[in-house]
Amino acid sequence: MTDNDAPSPDPLAPPVDLLAIAAHRDDVELLCGGTMARMAAQGYRTGILDLTAGERGTDGSAQLRGEESDAAAVILGVTARRNAGLPDAGLQNTPETRQLIAGFVRAFRPRVVIIPFMNGRHPDHRIASQLAYDACFLAGLAKLDAPGAPHRPEKILYALTYREDAIKPSFVVDITDFMETKMKAVHCYSSQFDGKTWGGEVFPGGDRPLYDQVRMHAARYGSLIRTEYGEPFHIAETMRVDDVLTLGVRSI
Repeated sequence: MTDNDAPSPDPLAPPVDLLAIAAHRDDVELLCGGTMARMAAQGYRTGILDLTAGERGTDGSAQLRGEESDAAAVILGVTARRNAGLPDAGLQNTPETRQLIAGFVRAFRPRVVIIPFMNGRHPDHRIASQLAYDACFLAGLAKLDAPGAPHRPEKILYALTYREDAIKPSFVVDITDFMETKMKAVHCYSSQFDGKTWGGEVFPGGDRPLYDQVRMHAARYGSLIRTEYGEPFHIAETMRVDDVLTLGVRSI
């Protein structure tokens, strides 16, 4: 990709409180759709940045996936959704792509950013994680040659849902009241998920439909915080606690 054919960040992307960045349309819905819906319901402005159009997906088309992603964004109450136009199944973490995504970060100006975990089945997911992190850092450099004023998010959250390795979440968001909203958003991607038993980071589960697996994983993480459904996250830094008498989830 050259500077001449690189897409430009949308100057009209509105500021948001929470931005989710992922490789493909449908990744955010699968990974953290319940959290996005809950934050929107709590009055926060939320945004999604899909890095690719999903044009190399086995099923559907880029145009159809765009229509599906627009419908899902409405269901989740997202303030704005943008697409970076990077190549599906060909993501690269380069100076050019970092500069591009940094421009989107500057446009959205999020306080918190959700990105995929550092490891993943799909190469795009692994690269998306590091690319998004690097772009969030670089977006704060005053002398970076990217559109917009310098801005660096305060917090980076790694979405852990569907991990096969034994990673203990730093925390789990209770999405019990928003599980059906999440499922409605996931169901928008009928071209990708109808009749499937796996997709994205959702590993094949025998004959169990993908939709059932999404619900099963949310129930698993919900059980960790003694609630019905949850979505897990990892943070690299140690969390601060000011009042140990208000910590949630009983120990014994």
